[in-house]
Amino acid sequence: MSMGNVTYKNYINGAWVESTSGRTVPNLNPANTNEVLGHAPASTREEAQAAIRAAHEAFPAWRATAAPARGRIIYQAMELMIQRKEELATMLTHEEGKLLSEARGEVQRSINILEYMAGEGRRMPGETVPSELPNTFCYTVREPLGVVALITPWNFPVAIPVWKIAPALVAGNTAIFKPASLTPGTAQMVVKIFEDAGLPRGVLNMVIGSGGTVGDELVNNPAVRAVSFTGSNDIGSKLYDQVAARGCRAQCEMGGKNPVVVMEDCDFNLAVEGTVQGAFGSTGQ
Repeated sequence: MSMGNVTYKNYINGAWVESTSGRTVPNLNPANTNEVLGHAPASTREEAQAAIRAAHEAFPAWRATAAPARGRIIYQAMELMIQRKEELATMLTHEEGKLLSEARGEVQRSINILEYMAGEGRRMPGETVPSELPNTFCYTVREPLGVVALITPWNFPVAIPVWKIAPALVAGNTAIFKPASLTPGTAQMVVKIFEDAGLPRGVLNMVIGSGGTVGDELVNNPAVRAVSFTGSNDIGSKLYDQVAARGCRAQCEMGGKNPVVVMEDCDFNLAVEGTVQGAFGSTGQ
């Protein structure tokens, strides 16, 4: 694994390209903040626009690709992630900080998600409905939305991107992925897996940068027809207002604590174990 001197690249229109901003953020090992793993670019609004254009241009052909064929590419991504599981888990631990055993578990969960979503390529039927008019046949079909923006946090830097990217792509959308600047190494590996699985140029793009610049462009650009966001309550609420104001679909998974209800007839030791793990496991997440 190359360390220290690497500057992570964006992935736009099928090519790995360096940001032109000239500004970077150090990617530190949280277990040893003196160790610099690499440098994440603070990409520009123009680079986000280029990714959106690439996704927009790739959409007609990807939409026309048969859903089972899209699913086969997702299945190939699963096969590649199985092969690269240890490498991906090691990078995840280095830059995110969770235990290696937990990192392996997260990658395995991502593999499971890919396996399930690959099958969705053959499970996207419409439906027929009775018509009140004679000799009239009514039916529905599922259609992709178009260009979608996927904004993810640092705490599950493999699983959350995968559970956004895979369903978006198998449904026929094209995507721009904005990972957290704290975890660019795993983001790059995830995108490389999809690239090597055979995705056509422009179907999946990645731009690393701040929410105020790259994220703002993704949320407000009229070519983006849906936004899926995982992050804080404050940012998610503002994002939802912006997206909804232009009639665009938004999906927000925001932070919060889950309450625990312990009933009198419970297995008390199991309840305590589950509560403690939920509150303090995964680096306090």
